Amino acid sequence: MGREKQKMEAIERMKFLRLHENVLHEFVNENKLNLSENGGILFWLNKKQEEEVKAFEAKCEVVVYHVIHSYTEFGELLAMLYVSKSSDEWECDREDLKQGYPFAYVKNFSGGSEIGVIGIKRQNGGLMRTE
Repeated sequence: MGREKQKMEAIERMKFLRLHENVLHEFVNENKLNLSENGGILFWLNKKQEEEVKAFEAKCEVVVYHVIHSYTEFGELLAMLYVSKSSDEWECDREDLKQGYPFAYVKNFSGGSEIGVIGIKRQNGGLMRTE
């Protein structure tokens, strides 16, 4: 499975989520990720966040297409929505996404990071985590 096919799948997921057109444009043309926080407000990632994404992509051979940053009682969280290298999983992943529950790698800067399903909803051109 080539990274280009993963990127094409990521683009389709971004279109489905109806992320702001600039988010899609920057991902396609500049390989630049956007991050949602504070109720879906869009920002670019800082260096620390970029390094976390690159480390996860390299370790697990995934393509991250959007990041949700939040502060919770559990700590500072960076939820990375991604496309896995296994295309066999993509149809199921799309169905989960349609229900508002994509798989994400959640980096907890206080410890205890994990991959799992998170709840999301579209807001202000970006995404907001609901659970």
